Amino acid sequence: MSDLRELYQTTILDHNKHPRNFGELPDANKKAHGDNPLCGDKITIFVDVDRDLVKAVRFHGSGCAISKASASMMTEQIEGKSLVEANELFLNFQEMVTSDPIQPVDTSGLGKLSVFAGVREFPMRIKCATLCWHTFKAAVNNQTETVKTEE
Repeated sequence: MSDLRELYQTTILDHNKHPRNFGELPDANKKAHGDNPLCGDKITIFVDVDRDLVKAVRFHGSGCAISKASASMMTEQIEGKSLVEANELFLNFQEMVTSDPIQPVDTSGLGKLSVFAGVREFPMRIKCATLCWHTFKAAVNNQTETVKTEE
């Protein structure tokens, strides 16, 4: 189990140090901002949607390792998917990270995103892992107000 935990930590640290799809997307036709004031995570998600297809997605901002790694991995997973598929991935991810930490977790269909299963053991970090997902959802739904994890 410790080897698996170490692999998860290595993956998260790699995506934090070398985030994929980091930067603005000049051709984005959808955009939203997210803020996690408790941790200091701030993110902007840029999405280029053509009909029902996520053609491109990028993120920009700053935050903790979990927040940046989650955004990096999210962009890799949802690019090229339909909005329905992206929403299904969002729901599965949300279910995984908010499930009871003492119960077995279903990570099928999540691929590399399963590295975030350990976040459910640290309730304060769940918001770090999910901020980008909620911000993506706000972008594709044309939500103009900033997504906040705390009111």
